[in-house]
Amino acid sequence: MATMTKKELVDRIAEKLEIKRVIVKRVAQQFLDEIVMELGRGNRLEFRDFGVFECKHRAARTAQNPKTMERVPVPAKRTVKFKVGRLMKAKLQEIAKASHRDTATAKA
Repeated sequence: MATMTKKELVDRIAEKLEIKRVIVKRVAQQFLDEIVMELGRGNRLEFRDFGVFECKHRAARTAQNPKTMERVPVPAKRTVKFKVGRLMKAKLQEIAKASHRDTATAKA
């Protein structure tokens, strides 16, 4: 599995839309900054058919270090949950099926 960086994504979008890379980079960064700000305020972000970002509170708990078996307190924290939207889920399943068919064909 490959990893795509923000720079690679910006380059791809700039090329496809024939827009200067620096403009796409500023828009993408502002978009990400706004997501972080809203989640920081405890708000939920919903992008129809793509998915939903939600801020969740995890209670303090006691964990165990598997090497030493020592009990360790874990403080409460806020985390982000992402729930995949309907359209993205369908698209990912479609891509997975196509990939599976390609793999099966290559083995035959």
